Amino acid sequence: MESWRKNLYVLWGTQFLAMLGMNLVVPFLPFFIRDLGVTDPNELARWSGIVFAGPFVLSFFATPFWGTMGDRYGRRVMVIRAVFGLGLSQLLMGFSQNVVQLLLFRVLQGAISGFIASTLALVSTLTPKEEMGYAMGLMQSASAGGMVFGPFFGGVLADLFGYRPVFFITAACCIIAGCLVVFLVTEPPRTNKPTRTFTVGQNLRLMLTDKRLRVVAAGLVICQVSVLMVEPVFALFVEGFGSGSRFISTTAGGIFSIAGLFMVVSAPWWGRRNDRKGQRKNLAVAFILVGLCYAGHLLVVDLFQLGTLRAFLGFAQGGILPTLFALTGLYAPAERQGGMMAIASSMTVIGNLLGPTIGGLIAGHYGIRAGFVANSILLVAMGTVVWRYLDAGPGRPATSPIIISPEK
Repeated sequence: MESWRKNLYVLWGTQFLAMLGMNLVVPFLPFFIRDLGVTDPNELARWSGIVFAGPFVLSFFATPFWGTMGDRYGRRVMVIRAVFGLGLSQLLMGFSQNVVQLLLFRVLQGAISGFIASTLALVSTLTPKEEMGYAMGLMQSASAGGMVFGPFFGGVLADLFGYRPVFFITAACCIIAGCLVVFLVTEPPRTNKPTRTFTVGQNLRLMLTDKRLRVVAAGLVICQVSVLMVEPVFALFVEGFGSGSRFISTTAGGIFSIAGLFMVVSAPWWGRRNDRKGQRKNLAVAFILVGLCYAGHLLVVDLFQLGTLRAFLGFAQGGILPTLFALTGLYAPAERQGGMMAIASSMTVIGNLLGPTIGGLIAGHYGIRAGFVANSILLVAMGTVVWRYLDAGPGRPATSPIIISPEK
């Protein structure tokens, strides 16, 4: 097997394990906070939101820093640092004695992890450019798979063993993932080390001043906004079909997860298609299809139709995020790849923070269905921007001005 393929498949397993572990704690986090002594319903809701958002706060700033360190000292060592750091933070959470400690350890997770950005930077370094779409699609399937199966298994494990052991199981997953990278992933020595290093500010400036990377950044933000704009109120939308309240959480979670399952399947397919036909058309089509699927939520009349629509939605979503990360790797200079992947990851964090806020405001003022309308308009508009402003070809043009720009 070719070396880059072996590394890719090992990193796929690593990312799947890490994402599975991180999402094991999602279903019971509010219940764990209640066990830590926060019993007032209003305080519980407030602390649940704060603790859930904790890692995002510092990760927005820390991830670009770790990306520049990867450009300077090697990307493999950053993956190892990130996955073992994630395991350490989960271990500490398992020993939390109060909600403040839990919050601090969640913030620590955001500060020392940056796992996905580090892994994608390493993959983009090791993978031939003509296989970049396939590689990024495959890695997206690992993330989506962990996000789909993590909450389910986390809920089962919490019911069987209690809350604290799940944090220790997550730490074990991270340790196994880290050992896979240590013993099985190789990074060739850099024969032409960069003559200069680039700061986070320089990398951010490149992302915002180059037209193509600016479109990619906007796409990353909007992609995450579109998912999290709907997620907080999706259970209420499902409840509107009159399915009963006894199993409403299970029903809503199952229907919501259908999109993730189909994303796992479709992401590598979209990646192969990008490698053959180029990214611009596929990315524009994917954005528009996702926008139309969100508009379709206004037309479904029962849960079967809704589940079918979510399958189409997930299939189309598989063509967005991996393509945007692949374009980041293709458009940015080789010596700044880690830094640019980290900046791209920070763009998704912005979307994670904006999405629930925007969705809640829209639902509160105009109703739940208005969020689907806003989502649809936003995504179709983004697809139009992609079609108009991105290069039509599959890779970085030989004369690209980005190659001499300050970052990557």
